[in-house]
Amino acid sequence: MCQEMCHEYPDRKTVMKKKLPIGIQTFREIREDNCYYVDKTPFALKLIEQGKYYFLSRPRRFGKSLFLDTLKELFEGNEPLFRGLYCHDQWDWQVKYPVIRISFGGGVLGSRKELEESLHQQLTCHEQKAGLQPAFPDMRSRFISLIQHLCTQTGQRVVILVDEYDKPILDRIEQPEIALEIREGLKDFYSVIKDSDACVKFAFLTGVSKFSKVSLFSGLNNLEDITISSTYSSICGYTDADVDTVFAPELEGLDRDEIRIWYNGYNWTGEAVYNPFDLLLLFRERQFRPFWFETGTPTFLIKLLSERQQHTPDLSRIMAPESLLSTFDVGNIPTEALMFQAGYLTIDSFRYLPGRLELTLRYPNLEVQASLNDSLLQALSKDPMVPARNISRLYDILQVNDIPALQELFHSFYASIPHDWYRKNQLENYEGYYASIFYSYFASLGLDIRVEDSTNKGRIDMTVLFNNHIWLFEFKVVEMVPKGKALDQLKQKGYAEKYRALNQPIHLIGVEFSRDSRNIVGFEVEDG
Repeated sequence: MCQEMCHEYPDRKTVMKKKLPIGIQTFREIREDNCYYVDKTPFALKLIEQGKYYFLSRPRRFGKSLFLDTLKELFEGNEPLFRGLYCHDQWDWQVKYPVIRISFGGGVLGSRKELEESLHQQLTCHEQKAGLQPAFPDMRSRFISLIQHLCTQTGQRVVILVDEYDKPILDRIEQPEIALEIREGLKDFYSVIKDSDACVKFAFLTGVSKFSKVSLFSGLNNLEDITISSTYSSICGYTDADVDTVFAPELEGLDRDEIRIWYNGYNWTGEAVYNPFDLLLLFRERQFRPFWFETGTPTFLIKLLSERQQHTPDLSRIMAPESLLSTFDVGNIPTEALMFQAGYLTIDSFRYLPGRLELTLRYPNLEVQASLNDSLLQALSKDPMVPARNISRLYDILQVNDIPALQELFHSFYASIPHDWYRKNQLENYEGYYASIFYSYFASLGLDIRVEDSTNKGRIDMTVLFNNHIWLFEFKVVEMVPKGKALDQLKQKGYAEKYRALNQPIHLIGVEFSRDSRNIVGFEVEDG
């Protein structure tokens, strides 16, 4: 059954289950092997009708490769695969276009030489298929020759699809000299696409990162970037409607609201989507886990955040102009751009200002919030078991509202941070650093946390709502203010008034740190 036929069966129990296409990136296999498929052909037709050169950035495991393969099968005219899908009656199946697909998804390239070897190998496969004997030693000339030959041979202009266009650079991003050499090789190769305009019907490049046009696409500056186009926000990923219709047979026994909280929320100024890999694993395993996050530990990201002493509460409320998210390049990687493009932040809201688009970023969902903060704590402690034990203990403490135990828990964690870490990191904002530790622990549990929580008299440093209790935290460094000021501020500002209407116990907690002792020296509590 095709996707549309699922709409005829509102009772999910009457719909037969299909195979879960976990890890499958081949459109033909999904269609021929009775797998679930979310129809993305409306997007394909719109792209083809409205333009010619496109670029799309999406995080890993979001279905970019599958969409490119769908385009390949569509242009090659493989009509049986599209029966029952949106595009079937709107496409001329008599016309078949030659397709050149280049992919860097497999393996790691360690140098420009290895990049060129990969491109030569891929071009050889296309030449052999077209019956073309290679006449040039360099990859740029071979690429031009292949495009021209296919156009002449078939009488149709060529379709060029590039998958994971940036992966060779990202694989060596911590080795700038090598990354720059690889970037220059790719820049030369991609410039062929524009130079061959008369022979090109359609070109689509996908990747994780959006390198600046100046650095990588100066030779292909006619690409239309649809990354944050509201029209194409759900071009990859599953929407709520997809989950409720296509995957209706898989929902029985799962909490629908919990699915949204854990996995929905990725947004590119349009309709929000789920990461496909998460949902497919959830449907198979029947338990909520950070499936997507676990497939690739973001070691480079964690290292960068640690080196830059990122104030972790800020990650849930970053504001950035669109231009900042497009400045990603070797040796110039804004934290916001890296986290957004890698999928650890997404668009919460946006507004247009004269000549610019301003974005507010946030965590996409509970999976990312909890897992990223857990990883940050592991990096800080140098021992993954330390935060694991403390996170479990924190949950138990909050369940029984044991405030003295909460103080003891955090005191022991700060004491466990290696002295060498302080020596290597000259902190300018001790208060922000200590608050970050607090925040990351609560965030790793996926709790309802409000940072810089606004009231009519000021802002609460951190508010936590859990188990029908409300905790209001104020953080101070005692070398900067007199001791006892943290709790005083909570009381004098009347911060508890904001939550009176909830009729839940409110706890005011003033937490004071010392730069000298590198630990908590004050932990005053009063019920509000």
